[in-house]
Amino acid sequence: MARVAAAKDASTPGTPVSKTDQAYAHVRGKILDGSFPPGSRLVIEQIARDIGISVVPVREAIRRLEAEGYISYTRNVGAAVANVDLARYPETAETLAILESAATALAVPNIRPTDLAKARRINDGLRRTVEALDPIEFTKRNHQFHRVLFDRCPNVHLAKIVEREWSLLGTTRRSAFTFVPERALSSVDEHEELLRLIEIGASIVKIEQFARDHRLRTMHSLEERIGGGLHGDVVPETLA
Repeated sequence: MARVAAAKDASTPGTPVSKTDQAYAHVRGKILDGSFPPGSRLVIEQIARDIGISVVPVREAIRRLEAEGYISYTRNVGAAVANVDLARYPETAETLAILESAATALAVPNIRPTDLAKARRINDGLRRTVEALDPIEFTKRNHQFHRVLFDRCPNVHLAKIVEREWSLLGTTRRSAFTFVPERALSSVDEHEELLRLIEIGASIVKIEQFARDHRLRTMHSLEERIGGGLHGDVVPETLA
């Protein structure tokens, strides 16, 4: 895979993994798979026992995750999985739209025919999840589709930021599919158009604009459907 993928994975074969890295991967994985849901308190001593290491590297991992936005720390309470700031969801989605479209555009010269074939297979699977009304699987495959494209971005730092933002949004544990199911099929069609633009050699500017508009359409669909719900109890997750 692209060098970006290797740079993002601290556990790449041959790469030494410190105890802090081990703790970081363990806690982050638990957050992303929902084992540590938003708001849940993290008991450092228990985590250390579960992994079989001392508390020092766990504390270091917690600080790292706090800096990345996965964890919040409250005095006299301790560390807890960060709750999603729903009031800022539109702002976050817009930021990701800008960053990811830029990463995808930069990746275009490096995207191979095999990448496009892989992305198209994933998109075919996405269509099937729409038919099966499976929003969680849709969100998972949707991430895979976009990652195939932006993973080829030569700016490793930018690609890592995009991946981190995807992960943070993933902690919401729900899909926009739940609230705007009709948007899902349109999103799949737009994926196909994005692949077509890359295949025919459309300008980088056109590809970046299309990729950005593609993501923003989901945010706008959510705003139109649930309006003030984005600032209330609804927990959306990016779909585009």
